[in-house]
Amino acid sequence: LIIFSLFLGLTCLSGFLHVKKNYRILKSHEELLTRPAPCRAKTNVMFLKTHKTASSTVLNIMFRFAERYSLTVALPADQQFHLGYPRTFMARFVEGFETIGQNYNIMCNHLRFNPLEVKKVMAPNTFYFSILRNPIPLLESSYIYYKSNVPAFRVSKDVNEFLASPTRYYHPGDYRENIYARNIMWFDFGYNNNAENEAKYTQAVLEEIEQNFHLILIADYFDESMILLKHTLCWDLDDVVYFKLNSRSQETVQTLTPESEEKIKAWCSLDWKLYLHFNQSFWRRIEETIGLEVLEEEVDQLRTRQKELMETCLSEQEAVRKDHIRNKALLPYQSGAANILGYNLKQDLDNRTLRTCQQMVIPELQYTSYLYAVQHPHKRRKELGLPLLWTS
Repeated sequence: LIIFSLFLGLTCLSGFLHVKKNYRILKSHEELLTRPAPCRAKTNVMFLKTHKTASSTVLNIMFRFAERYSLTVALPADQQFHLGYPRTFMARFVEGFETIGQNYNIMCNHLRFNPLEVKKVMAPNTFYFSILRNPIPLLESSYIYYKSNVPAFRVSKDVNEFLASPTRYYHPGDYRENIYARNIMWFDFGYNNNAENEAKYTQAVLEEIEQNFHLILIADYFDESMILLKHTLCWDLDDVVYFKLNSRSQETVQTLTPESEEKIKAWCSLDWKLYLHFNQSFWRRIEETIGLEVLEEEVDQLRTRQKELMETCLSEQEAVRKDHIRNKALLPYQSGAANILGYNLKQDLDNRTLRTCQQMVIPELQYTSYLYAVQHPHKRRKELGLPLLWTS
């Protein structure tokens, strides 16, 4: 009897352990079944295009995405290429707003942000993002690009001379002409670029930007920004792969002295505070969502894909000076003392590959003009004074 009882006890214990083991397997299986479903790509997106921040490259990404999914783009009305800039944005600056209303998917041309008016154009579930750049290289870039247009830049010999005594050249009253010379990002977000850098005021602005925008990218870490954007919008790698657009030749870059770099932090103190704040939030967002290890892997994938496309599309494998661009339909807009680079495509590409490659390299103004003609075929086409890349 004792032996039988012991045997029965061991059998029950064995059965219990077996059931417990199966339960663990079943629980693991259930957990597997309840993993989050794949996300759906966001197709209502507003990008605030800031100046001299690699934003032309982002605009190209947005336009290609719009074409891929046959989305509507909120384009500048009539012959304009900006959405009223530097005036504060109004919904009427968008072509067809009176009839189309809130049925636009994408907005990404230059504008001075005005949230109430933008919301009249974009759907309630729109995703808002923008991009910032370190104000030190940004101001040097602005100086070269806008030298012939901005009174504060025009009369100084070089950027270091301007920064030695900026108030000698800069007059706040000429704000429309001089906006590119001081706190340009602050201005693009809709705020006074000549305001005092007072702690209570700047903190209120930073909090307001955080409320208005779901994501702020950093141009100084562009590849990392594209991976974060891909994850956040649930887009594919090819949606964010890019060729750098609107960049300039290296010989036009002026070297800033250490003194000038410190001067920029003080002269553009609002932009400096804006950049420091969102640079921190950018890296915090990456650590909370992707992780640095996955980020590094995906940046490598992005660069590999970019290299593949360059080998497929480009005859020189890199950007070339304006006088070396063979097809004038691909000539970027030239400004100031900058020599804006462009691309030459390989000959004899098949039609599908050619189309993909053309989309990657077409400059901002030409792409805007093309999409305008597609969306508004009964309107007069935006005139560029350049050959058409696509005629039908």
